[in-house]
Amino acid sequence: MPTPLPRSKVKQHQTWNAESVFTSAEQFDTEVKSILESLPAIKQFQGRLNESIETFLAAMQALDALEQRSAKVRVYATMSSAVDANDEQGSKMNGKAMSALAQVGAAISFLEPELLSIGEAKLRGWVNEDSRMKLYEHFFNDLFRKQAHVRNAEVEELLGMLRDPFGAVRSTAGMLANADFKFAPAKDSRGKKIELTQSTKNSLMHSPDRKARQTAWENYNDKYLEYKNTLAGNLTASIKQNVFSMKARNFNSSLESTLFNGDVPVSMFHNLLNIFQKNLPMWHKYWRIRRKALGVKVLHPYDVWAPLNTKKHKVPFETAVDWICEGLAPMGDEYVETMRKGCLTDRWVDWSPNAGKREGAFSTRVPSDTHPFIMMSYTDDVGSMSTLSHELGHSIHAYYASRAQPMMYYLYPSIIAETASNFNQAMTRAHLLQTKKDKYFQIALLEEAMGNFHRYFFIMPTLARFELETHQRVEKGQPLTADYMNNLMADLFSEGYGGEMNIDRERVGITWGTFTTHLYIDYYSFQYAIGISAANAIAKRVLDGVPGAAQDHINFLKAGSSMPPMDVYKTAGIDMTSTQPIEDAFAVLEEYIDRLGELTSK
Repeated sequence: MPTPLPRSKVKQHQTWNAESVFTSAEQFDTEVKSILESLPAIKQFQGRLNESIETFLAAMQALDALEQRSAKVRVYATMSSAVDANDEQGSKMNGKAMSALAQVGAAISFLEPELLSIGEAKLRGWVNEDSRMKLYEHFFNDLFRKQAHVRNAEVEELLGMLRDPFGAVRSTAGMLANADFKFAPAKDSRGKKIELTQSTKNSLMHSPDRKARQTAWENYNDKYLEYKNTLAGNLTASIKQNVFSMKARNFNSSLESTLFNGDVPVSMFHNLLNIFQKNLPMWHKYWRIRRKALGVKVLHPYDVWAPLNTKKHKVPFETAVDWICEGLAPMGDEYVETMRKGCLTDRWVDWSPNAGKREGAFSTRVPSDTHPFIMMSYTDDVGSMSTLSHELGHSIHAYYASRAQPMMYYLYPSIIAETASNFNQAMTRAHLLQTKKDKYFQIALLEEAMGNFHRYFFIMPTLARFELETHQRVEKGQPLTADYMNNLMADLFSEGYGGEMNIDRERVGITWGTFTTHLYIDYYSFQYAIGISAANAIAKRVLDGVPGAAQDHINFLKAGSSMPPMDVYKTAGIDMTSTQPIEDAFAVLEEYIDRLGELTSK
């Protein structure tokens, strides 16, 4: 594996088009200053929303414009630090953005308490009186649904001001992992040292060299173990913040608080975990197949990502774009050409691995006057192609929603977010399984599928169980320690491995510490499993040729948060209040496991 490039050596076409957001850091600073200077004008609407429909509409237009500008500042501020954790200017911009956005949140916090004081009857009267007010009907419905949990204007302003200091906890976890941690190099079976960084770890875990995988996995987790007490204190602070917010808004639990805010039934969380636990024997079967295919006596956690055949399948970035677009062809020309242009012309994607680049991948959500952006480390393989397909699903979602909705409805809820991304993967995978018949490439595709399901249908539900236990413990006033977290995590993984895997309890136990993003977004992890379930259900409709299925999915993407999330799912033709899509997704998983077992046994 080559040594990661310094950021300065990455070619421009492999970087994202940050200059399309702001041409320079100076322009960013000017905009931040301008946003802060505009806040008094926004505050002038406070206490006046009751005056007339015209005053209300003027206030909402001003807020929409402010939120669009704030979104651009937020995205641009993350762009430098995400691809180079040692970029001091990027770190400073992050700090400026967080501070500014906290002040924006505090300045606009009067809106909901004031509308509640106006009263539901008058606001619904406005909706019936003026067609321009129809846009805000869902906003009012959701507001009065939440009424019991919205505090007065003074308290809401205070809660808004807390966003900045509360956000620092998540930022600290990210800086520790992405900027401060220096990992001991991995070593391959010949004793050669291989640099281990956040951007190379994924490729190392997919290496056919077992010694390289083992040393990478051990050295990576050992660094987190070295800081386990700091990480535990940091995560505990985040959980306590969630519990504080739950109590401040008069909820009975942080789970109820989080899911109520997203209009998600609490039963969905428990249904998922129950179905997951019921299907754990399916995972145990997969571990047996994987051990046999690898030809090892004992399976270890670092073997989970090992390639099941040594035949390499090189997939250059441009080829991946072609295959993804072919797989999504049933979605129509606009969908496909928007993605292709985003990848090859408009520079949506920052895809070169480089030193200091953060682990993993993400797609940003920005207003309609700029692009959605993707950060990833592309390594010319099937797994990278899958990640690109996934993130393009997020990006096309942002593209359609931002152009169809005002800012208040553009940011689709988190329970929806992982559906579009997994839909892209399901469609790309189905196309390649159908058209690329080489046995070894089929195995590689099924490995990609299993890697995806492993993350979404094994890792994420396991993290969700961890979240529930730790939150309930804090809610009861009980302490959290690094050792408690490690033992809990190791126990949960042991159950998932079902005796088919050798457990290194310390290194498996620190898994919670390595998720420096997901566990700092309250109860987000389980929503990945909901997303992959919905995605496979929607993809089946499209692939089966159900009339209007492709347009239904586009309508789903355009809906944003303009209606309750369960109703947004219905626009795509599926019912996520039912457990059936989750059960069906496990059936898809079982089909992949059996198919992989057949191919690897021959």
